[in-house]
Amino acid sequence: MRFPWPCWLVLLVGALSLPALAECPGGSSERVAAELNALERRLATWDEAYYRRGESLVSDDIYDQARARLALWRRCQGLAPPDPPAAYPAGSLAHPVPQTGLAKLADRPAVARWLSRRDDVWVQPKIDGVAVTLVYERGDLVRAISRGDGVSGQDWTQRVRRLPAVPQRLPEPHDAVLQGELYWHLSDHRQAEVGDAGARGRVSGLMARETLDEDEADRIGLFVWDWPDGPVSMARRLAGLARLGFVDTRERSLPVAGMAEVARYREALFHEPQPFATDGVVLRQASRPLGAAWRAEPPAWAVAWKHPAREALAEVRGVVFQVGRTGQITPVLQLYPVTLEGRTIRRVSLGSLARWQAHDIRPGDHVVIALAGLTIPQLQGVAWQAEQRQSLVAPDPVDYHSLSCLRLAPGCEGQFLARLAWLSGPEALGLSGVGPGTWRALIRAGAVSDLLDWMRLDASDLKAAHGIGPVRAAELLAAFSAVRNRPFPRWLQALGAPPGVETALPSNWAELAARSADEWVREPGIGPERAAALVDFFTHYEVEALAVRLGEWGIDGFPR
Repeated sequence: MRFPWPCWLVLLVGALSLPALAECPGGSSERVAAELNALERRLATWDEAYYRRGESLVSDDIYDQARARLALWRRCQGLAPPDPPAAYPAGSLAHPVPQTGLAKLADRPAVARWLSRRDDVWVQPKIDGVAVTLVYERGDLVRAISRGDGVSGQDWTQRVRRLPAVPQRLPEPHDAVLQGELYWHLSDHRQAEVGDAGARGRVSGLMARETLDEDEADRIGLFVWDWPDGPVSMARRLAGLARLGFVDTRERSLPVAGMAEVARYREALFHEPQPFATDGVVLRQASRPLGAAWRAEPPAWAVAWKHPAREALAEVRGVVFQVGRTGQITPVLQLYPVTLEGRTIRRVSLGSLARWQAHDIRPGDHVVIALAGLTIPQLQGVAWQAEQRQSLVAPDPVDYHSLSCLRLAPGCEGQFLARLAWLSGPEALGLSGVGPGTWRALIRAGAVSDLLDWMRLDASDLKAAHGIGPVRAAELLAAFSAVRNRPFPRWLQALGAPPGVETALPSNWAELAARSADEWVREPGIGPERAAALVDFFTHYEVEALAVRLGEWGIDGFPR
């Protein structure tokens, strides 16, 4: 969980290793000032939601990266470090022992350095829930306090009394202050695959409600991570907690001798099934002061090492609108490079024009990127928009459809190239060694301006294109010649025919072109919409002209 100032300041020690840290912003001083203000306002919005309402509007990864980015931008401008989060009311109930929070180590070298200066270190899961202080007097639970600002919090006693996971009476009549995490029970949860699954938000939302039903209460677990005034020895503290009923603490707290053991524990939490969401590990030095000396700030004797970031904050450098073979317009965000899970990401597809319009993303905006299936970059949302909005003109969907751009024309470059790439691909003619790069070179040389121009090229035409020498020209001529005997349905695919003409139909252009929509509908699997598309295809004047040319060149099935 996030902690108020000064905890996050400690983060900045390792800020340069965050996955989405950008360079100093460019532009006029007015623009930089405006962008700084935009980021500060967005952070204030996130802080208010978190500290006032218990809502996490963004992941810790994105929050930390945004805070680090703000510090960098201010340093770039020669300004003082950013102010801490605003002091929102934390609650009226004082913690008998402050909740300290944790400094976050940035990477393996930082963890190794911390370990090298300590002995008798233990590791625990950093469970992704909400922190709570439990106060027992002579064994009875008398108070439960939300974390708040670490000094005071809200009175959660009545809510916590309804949680079966929290003992209302200890088996021994101790006065005890326990600090721990309320978490949402999950089944075989794999953090690397699904992230936090909204687990913390579920608990936070339930603890903010006045009522809590039995099923919800049963799903909330408790992990006690410290006993501030317990036995001095870590082993004795864990044994004592187990006697009091907190067996999980002993079972999940392990002594570690070095970096390798810590890394293995963290990897297991990240990849192996767990009953809760985690966001890293906590390292605790066994010896530490008694609770009376604790402060609401990160101590030297405990730190966190978080899981690899699953999300990255990225600045949009530009927006490109790609038009596909069938006329679908796909916006692609060009990003200033960010690193996520070892991959450098420079672009992300939005999938549809409607999605871009809904988000209204422009250059200078900051977006949240994640990896789907650990491989494909995906937009998760917009973190904040640039103050100075650049105008963008998107292609008009009316201009692009399944029968547009059958030849090269202004505005048709993308769709025409996509048509050629499809034509040469395995779904159509399967032109060996011919892909978008080859077509792009031929287009730029003026050798190809419609879908069939390549069939009339000779060696001199090919060698005029950039990067095509005598050997490559001979290979292309051989590939072009080899496909002349492809069957009629494959040629229909190459021209962009709608699905429905490839099975059990006449291999004759004239018969297919004469069909009405009603006749097409009688074919298995063809409904009214596809039937209309087939009629449009076979009667389109440019398609008809291409078919005539194929017939003149002796391609089987076309009119001669």
